[in-house]
Amino acid sequence: MDANILGWIAGIGIPLAYVLGVLSALDAVMKTRTAQGATAWVLALSTIPFVSLPFYWVFGRVKFDGYAQALRDFDLEVKRRLKEAREDLLAEVLVHPEEEEDLRSRSELQGFRDLATVPFTEGNGVRLLIDGISTFNAIFKGIDTAQSYVLAQFYIIRDDDIGRQFKQKLIAAVQRGVQVYLIYDEVGCYKLARSYLRDLKAAGVQVSNFSGKRSWLGRFRLNFRNHRKIVVVDGKKGYVGGLNVGDEYLGRDPKISPWRDTHLAVEGPAVQGLQFSFLRDWYYGLQEIPEVSWDFTTHEKNQPALVLASSPADTLETCSLLYAHAIESAEERVWIATPYFVPDGLVLGALQLAALRGVDVRILMPRESDSVLFKFVPYAYLPDVEHAGVKVYLYEKGFMHQKVLLVDDDYATVGTANFDNRSFRLNFEVTCMVNDAAFCAEVAAMLQHDLHHATQLTGEDLDDRSLAFRFATQTTRLLAPVL
Repeated sequence: MDANILGWIAGIGIPLAYVLGVLSALDAVMKTRTAQGATAWVLALSTIPFVSLPFYWVFGRVKFDGYAQALRDFDLEVKRRLKEAREDLLAEVLVHPEEEEDLRSRSELQGFRDLATVPFTEGNGVRLLIDGISTFNAIFKGIDTAQSYVLAQFYIIRDDDIGRQFKQKLIAAVQRGVQVYLIYDEVGCYKLARSYLRDLKAAGVQVSNFSGKRSWLGRFRLNFRNHRKIVVVDGKKGYVGGLNVGDEYLGRDPKISPWRDTHLAVEGPAVQGLQFSFLRDWYYGLQEIPEVSWDFTTHEKNQPALVLASSPADTLETCSLLYAHAIESAEERVWIATPYFVPDGLVLGALQLAALRGVDVRILMPRESDSVLFKFVPYAYLPDVEHAGVKVYLYEKGFMHQKVLLVDDDYATVGTANFDNRSFRLNFEVTCMVNDAAFCAEVAAMLQHDLHHATQLTGEDLDDRSLAFRFATQTTRLLAPVL
């Protein structure tokens, strides 16, 4: 290497790297949400800035400031319409915690209300969609019946058989005169062919990636992913859950099949929560707001439901708080089905305390995983939860990707959020919670069926593993903040 270049690196490059490292360490102190995370970043940025600086600016940020500002702008832009939509029109179906006679129920509902994007409303009809065929049949039928508009948003879209069917459904809707809006995530769709998007745009579908028109620097935030999967039809029907658009979600990938997943079909005022979440994301990308309907029709099932659209722009960590609050309310059972179980201290403590109170706490995870790293996840927190009485099960019939929580006969959630740090703090997620005994019974029956295809995991299973496996398990815990 030229001596002048070496001299420049020694004289300017090295001091500059340490200056940037110190400045970034100050940024980490001010913006990292946990003390452990801030301490780790400060040490790394101060001692090895050459290595840690790129990782910090790509993976280390936990606040999405640009999105937060966009939300403030969005709220100002549509303040009048939002007030009418979220307060006046929903007033007749809002669940009012203060009307509950039971103090415990009142406090539970108040906590959920204050966290939610759209709080509990009555008059909803909620239906479980189990696995890919039933999910895509329902979504495609919904799109086919659209009269005014379709809002669609997915983390992953594939240019495969089901992906092309999805594309044709959207194009056919446009040809009928329906307005169609599609959001995709750049990270999740990095393999998606540009021709796929060109075909949609040429047909009249309005398409935006999550970052929209921002500069390359604004998009260089790989740690923040829009993990939401939402379809809204005319503001009347909504679909949300674990399935993206790809053949593997129908069990067509021989490497990881069969695929077990759960989605939700929603009718009634709770659809407004899904719609509101989509509109905020669309505004973030393009600084415009599609014309939508805020009218709704109540459903005869009359199931109370809320929608939480959580994100790293939230002032509070709403996703983990929602789950912790639900777990802490349990008296009989907490059943969790998740493909990735890497809980933060708040949720882990809530699970341990629930088990110590005598609550039947079960965590269902897949034995097989779509990631080599995650095959160690079921064992990583096993000692912590097992010692408190939590039971861990491994699903044996293929890969399980559903994100479901059941608490007593009171609350059940289906959404996009995994029980891990990424979903709690870094991803944009959406969760639908239902407060209805009949729906909880349906979820319980579904999870019991899944548990019939599962094997309980114990500490002995971990002890019998090799030293290399146990070391990899502990390493998984160290990587928890970015998993």
